[in-house]
Amino acid sequence: MTDLTAQVTAALERSVLPSVIARGAAVRVAAAGDGIVTLEVTGSPGAVFPLASRIETLIRAAVPGITAVRLVTPGAGPAGSPPDTGGDLAEAARSVLNAEVNPAIAAHRGHVTVADVIAGRIRIRLEGGCQGCSLAEVTIRQGIEPLLRARLPAMTGLIDVTDHEAGTDPFFSPEKR
Repeated sequence: MTDLTAQVTAALERSVLPSVIARGAAVRVAAAGDGIVTLEVTGSPGAVFPLASRIETLIRAAVPGITAVRLVTPGAGPAGSPPDTGGDLAEAARSVLNAEVNPAIAAHRGHVTVADVIAGRIRIRLEGGCQGCSLAEVTIRQGIEPLLRARLPAMTGLIDVTDHEAGTDPFFSPEKR
């Protein structure tokens, strides 16, 4: 292990891993050199990618000389890769959501749609009572994501792209917790 890899690993263990693990994922240093660190995300990549800028800020502050941090999933390109068509995967995800998820969350005035698919990562948007709901992350990580993983082996991650702050009538508002 190079000195740079050891420094980044120590920074991850100190400030990033506890929150990443709590969200159902894991991160390890896949490569480090020339000021660029590549982190491999396993488990629930959709739980990590929204934190990418925060992770980069923490690592760059902790390890001088780091100029960029890239997140990748095993066997996939870096996060932010150009969109692939993902048409079949997107349609399959829509089908599972419409048949199995949306009927269940309709009782909470909720609905989930597929925003797009990029490199096997399905990006979803929560609507209605789910937008801004204080339990949305639990619904995604403990309900929707395991179901989609079981039904769609081509899926490499699930990312919530919902603007939860814009929710006007969440089923469980933060005050109800």
